[in-house]
Amino acid sequence: MFTGIVESMAEIKGKRDNRLVISRPSSFTDCDIGSSICVSGVCLSIVNLTDLEIEFDVIDETYDKTTLGGLDLGSMVNLERALRADGRFDGHIVQGHIEGRGVCTQNEQGIIKIELSKELIKNCVQKGSIALDGVSLTISNLTENQISVSLIPHTLESTSLGKLKVGDFVNIETDILHRYLQNMAKNQ
Repeated sequence: MFTGIVESMAEIKGKRDNRLVISRPSSFTDCDIGSSICVSGVCLSIVNLTDLEIEFDVIDETYDKTTLGGLDLGSMVNLERALRADGRFDGHIVQGHIEGRGVCTQNEQGIIKIELSKELIKNCVQKGSIALDGVSLTISNLTENQISVSLIPHTLESTSLGKLKVGDFVNIETDILHRYLQNMAKNQ
C-alpha cells in the first residue's frame, strides 16, 4: 500500500524484454529484491538492483494499460516506497492498481484538468481523492467527463505533473474507499 506522497523522481534508463530499468534514488537505501515500489502510480516489484539502478519485470498488459509503455529513455517517473506499518500516513490509500489513463486538457497556473472515460469519472467525487501518476490529489472540480486538481508549487516542482502537457496521458487510480462504498450500495 502507498499514500500518493511522491518521495523522488527517477529517470528511465532502459526498457527491454519486459524489463524496466530506472535510476535508483540515493535515499532508497532500504530496498531489496521483492520490495514494492510505486512507479508513476503502478505498483512494481524489484527484481534486481545496484547502487545506481532498480529493475522491474513489467508484463505487456501493464505497458498497454498504463503510461509506462509510452515513456521513452530519459523520461522521468514518480517514485514512492511502500508504506511502513509504523510510518506516517499522509495522502490517501493508494494501491498502485491503475484503472486506466486520462488525458491532460489543461496545465496552467497550478490547475490541471484531466479528461476521463465514463467508467473512471463515475468513481470520482468532488473534493474526493484521486491519484494521478501516483500523486495523491484532491478533486477540486468535476464535470461529466473531466476533473480538475489544483497543485501547490512544491508538487509542480517535485513530481512529473509540473511537466505535463496538453495531450499527455496520466495513470489514474480513483479512491478505493469511494469504490467500495459504491459497490456496497449497488449490491444492497
